[in-house]
Parts: sequence; structure tokens; C-alpha cells
Amino acid sequence: MKKLLLAIFLISISSHIFSQDDLLDILDNETSENKAEDIVTATFKGTRIINGHSIENRKDKELEFIISHRFGRINLGFDELFGLDQSNIRFSLEYGLNDNLTAGFGRSSFEKTYDSFLKYSWLKQKKGEKSFPFAVSLFGSMAVKTLKDYDPADKRTFAESLFYVGQVLIARKVSQSFSYQITPTYIHRNTVKIDADPHDIFAVGFGSRIKVSKRVSINGEYYYAFDESKSINARNSLAFGIDIETGGHVFQLILSNAITMIEKSFISETTGNFFGGDIHFGFNISRTF
Repeated sequence: MKKLLLAIFLISISSHIFSQDDLLDILDNETSENKAEDIVTATFKGTRIINGHSIENRKDKELEFIISHRFGRINLGFDELFGLDQSNIRFSLEYGLNDNLTAGFGRSSFEKTYDSFLKYSWLKQKKGEKSFPFAVSLFGSMAVKTLKDYDPADKRTFAESLFYVGQVLIARKVSQSFSYQITPTYIHRNTVKIDADPHDIFAVGFGSRIKVSKRVSINGEYYYAFDESKSINARNSLAFGIDIETGGHVFQLILSNAITMIEKSFISETTGNFFGGDIHFGFNISRTF
């Protein structure tokens, strides 16, 4: 509960500090800059659909700070205050190296994991004479788990603790109110718990956004994994969220069966049954400088 109150406090403080700016102004500027080329912009409101990346990149020299939080399962009941006594938090800094390339670095409390990524906008959706039906971005990340949960006699090396993810993000803004994305995904794990677990996992993600007002949209996201770990009761990741643009921030409220927020974890290590009540409440807050 203390962590929830701290999070609400941080949200309030940051809102006051940055309320003079408006993210919509940034989006409007980006839109104006691309009008000459008839490039379709603002397919999604933020760089995340919910847990996974959207095709959106930061502009040249823009820095984005993101705080993500996931609480315990709601069905833990009143004794755990419906999951609010437990939490997993991730901080990240993401920077636009240019208009098409974003680099990011983050740290999750879950398994004390550090991650970094590059996301490159390869193709743009366009309209007009040189129209193109969708946008394509390429995403690659590396993560290292530093939680010492191994047998002391079998200490992992740094290389054995590494995970790699590659994705192709294919998205289309169908109208001002509706966008969708399909995300073929490849995950490689240098080390697995048991020999029966696959080192390589292939998955495909589906995400969508329905805009219900100028500042609010409803999002959905689902990842289907073709390969599953045998050492855990792995399930596909499912999440629903609401994006709220609040004067300089994109604030996302989330319900998900995954407690983690990076690709190597929520795609391949989720164990919660969403429809069985294993739902984690959470949020993402982003601020662009």
C-alpha cells in the first residue's frame, strides 16, 4: 500500500512540474513536419501499446522517461489488498538518436533485470500519390538477469544470464480512431531452467488502439507463443489498457496477466490465467523532454 501511495504522490508531483507542456503540441508538430510527405503519424499515442513496443519512436534528441508498475494478482484477496501489497517496478530512459532510431535502457525489480534496446523505423505508412499501406519498425533488445537464484555450486556467468529479443513491428492506422499492429517475435535464452525448456521461442503479438476522445484511447494486446517452457505453466500474455494524455504525459492504466514489462519476460514467462482472475493492475507513465 505504501508503494501505491508513493506512486500516486510521484504522479501528482510530476504533473505539477510538467503541466506547462502539452504532449499534443509535440504530436501536432510532428504531424506538421510530415504533412509534406503525406506520412501517417500518431498511429499509437505512446511508444508502448501496453506491455509491448508500438512502432512509435522519439524524435531526434528527445528524451523519454518511463515509469512502469505492476502490482500482484487481484485475486490474492483482501489480505494482500487485492495485489497492491506486491509490486514490480521498471524505470527506463529512451532517447531519439535521430527521427528514426531510438535507444533505451531500463531496470526492472523483477529478477533484478537490466535491459537495453534499439528500435528503428524502417518504413512509413503514407497516403497520397506515393501511398504505402502500413509502417514497419525493427526492434532488438538484450537483457541480463542479475537475481542470484541459482545453486551456488552452479554460478552463472554473465553470458549465461543473457536474453535476446528481435521483433518486426507492422502497424496500420486505419482511421483517426483505430490502429492495429502485428508483431512477429523471436526470443533467445542463453540458459534455461531444465533441458526440456526451449532456448528459442517464436511468438506473434496482436495489438490495437481505439481512440474514444482527443486524449483517451482503449488498447488491447495479446501475444501467442508457439514454443513454451516446460518448467513453468506458461500462458500467453493478454492485456487491456486505457491511454490518457494529461498535459505532457501519456498515462496508461493496465490490466494484464503478466507482472513483467520487458519482452523476454512477459511473452515467454507469464503464468497467470487472465480469465481465472490472475490479473495484475498496473500503469505506465511517460514524460518526454
